Order: sequence, then C-alpha cells, then structure tokens
Amino acid sequence: MTNDQIEKIVQAKNLETSTFQISFRARNSIQGMFIKTADFSELKSKNLWRIVSESSIPEYKKSKDTNLARIFNGTEITRLSVASN
Repeated sequence: MTNDQIEKIVQAKNLETSTFQISFRARNSIQGMFIKTADFSELKSKNLWRIVSESSIPEYKKSKDTNLARIFNGTEITRLSVASN
C-alpha cells in the first residue's frame, strides 16, 4: 500500500486508540496500533510506520515506551482494517 492509502485509513480513526488488523505480503497478519512519535512525518514520507503489536499495547499505554514498537514498510502491507475488539 502507498503511504497515502495507509494514512487515509489510519487518520479516519483515532490513531492512539484504534487497533488495526494488518496483512502483509511475506509475513503473517498482526493486530496492532499505529503510534505517532517525533519522527512520524519523516517516517510517513518514506512509507514507514511504527506499530505496537497487540500483545504489547497494554504495556505501551501505561509506559508510552516507543521501544515496544517495530517499524514496518508500508509497501509490504496488503490490507488494513480496524480490528473488532
């Protein structure tokens, strides 16, 4: 997906509270939350996204530790939808 396609879907929901189902070309799907950090605009321009996986979301919400996130390349994302919680 392009960064514009991803941004359109992510910005339609509250970034810091919505969990997304994210499907990839070459890896298993994950549920995760996109996070906004100081370098968000720079990463977005390169189609890179910080995502906290579902298992780390409770800890991230308490600590806001960005080390719990991984950076994913948007070109590897094939489908993105809001996860039903």
